[in-house]
Amino acid sequence: MRFRTILLSSLLCFLPYNAIAASFDATTLSLGWGIPFAGILLSIALFPLFLPTVWHHHYGKIITIWTLLFVIPFACVFGLDTIIYIVAHATLEEYIPFILLLLALFTVSGGILITGNLKGTPKFNVLLLAIGTLLASIMGTTGAAMLMIRPIIRANDNRHHRVHIIIFFIFLVANIGGGLTPLGDPPLFIGFLKGVDFFWTVKHMFLPVLLTSILLLVIFYFIDNYYYKRQGEILSADPTPNKAIKIYGKQNFILLIAIIITVLMSGVWQSNIIVTILGTHLALQNIVRDLLFIVITITSMIITPKQVRAGNQFNWEPIVEVAKLFIGIFITIAPVLAILRVGNQGHLSSLVSLVSNAQGEPINIMYFWLSGILSGFLDNAPTYLVFFNLASGDANVLMGPLEMTLLAISMGSVFMGALTYIGNAPNFMVKSIATQSNIAMPSFFGYMKWSIGILLPVLIINTVVFFMI
Repeated sequence: MRFRTILLSSLLCFLPYNAIAASFDATTLSLGWGIPFAGILLSIALFPLFLPTVWHHHYGKIITIWTLLFVIPFACVFGLDTIIYIVAHATLEEYIPFILLLLALFTVSGGILITGNLKGTPKFNVLLLAIGTLLASIMGTTGAAMLMIRPIIRANDNRHHRVHIIIFFIFLVANIGGGLTPLGDPPLFIGFLKGVDFFWTVKHMFLPVLLTSILLLVIFYFIDNYYYKRQGEILSADPTPNKAIKIYGKQNFILLIAIIITVLMSGVWQSNIIVTILGTHLALQNIVRDLLFIVITITSMIITPKQVRAGNQFNWEPIVEVAKLFIGIFITIAPVLAILRVGNQGHLSSLVSLVSNAQGEPINIMYFWLSGILSGFLDNAPTYLVFFNLASGDANVLMGPLEMTLLAISMGSVFMGALTYIGNAPNFMVKSIATQSNIAMPSFFGYMKWSIGILLPVLIINTVVFFMI
């Protein structure tokens, strides 16, 4: 399904179609156009809970149905040219770069095998989570999550209770740890492309990431220690006997560096060459970046011994699942983001008006919570961009007199991506790998019980410390 979707999009891109324009007025756009997007979210939440077998075998078809329920009616009302533009823009400018970056990170990190096993004690688990959290800002949340998830699963494969370990892993490694640099999480990279200085992010996000990480690690230690000391927690036989830790596939570390350089290149190199396909403008540096992601992915597959990937139990299902789900999300989210972009003139004006006072000054607490909550249920990169433009759209202004507003948007978009499985792509990938390792991960709402019960109080502390004191 993913291949057919991308192939169809690719063929459409080169049709001789000249009259491409987004000919709809977002100020009059009804919220009803967001129903297919809401349908996808509810499907992700409810099908695995009530119809798990149907979902497992047919989730690609279900996502396709919801996508068509948006595409076909929208084409009938606003014209074929408009829907082609929307699909082309979502696919070419947003989805393909998104999925190719994830594919490269997934493939390369899956080619690094960390063998050996130490006991998954609370202290050792805290150490593994801390290392993963730090790596997330260096190699991205996806790269760090894919590198560290299997070692932490193996370290705890002799324990009954492991779900909480994976949930905190999603909180820290797949989300919050990526907040230190633009390389860590897509929203911050969007800000970097829009002119936010690389070291502004490092400087201003350091304390929020540090505070949030320490609080979560302390909470995790007490929860993990509680389970660890319970009678019968440790299995009598350890599936993975203790032995020294070794790393194989080290050549993939060079490819990880290549990914980082490629990402930075696309932000620093500003080419005047623009390719326009179906109304979507693609800069040369972005085309080169995406092609390099493909080259890096293929290179990793060629140079990595099969035994290394076999040792990682590497398979394509996690990235295929993300690819199928997010192509539908990227397309059906378009009207929701369009309504948000027009601010007070759209049908979400009551929501948008919450971020400014009567004098038009930003309310940073509301920027933090609204950008965060929407990032938890929408894609956090475009959500960041919406609030970035709503606040000013000028990076120099946002780094200057409105620096606290930019901090609020950055913190909300990164931290609250951990609220749901769909808040950030690595969340789903980690869940998929954990499930393949026979860890009974909670449902969509079951996961949210953890995020609301644990993450929400920590976010309230962040609100008090950074926006009220």
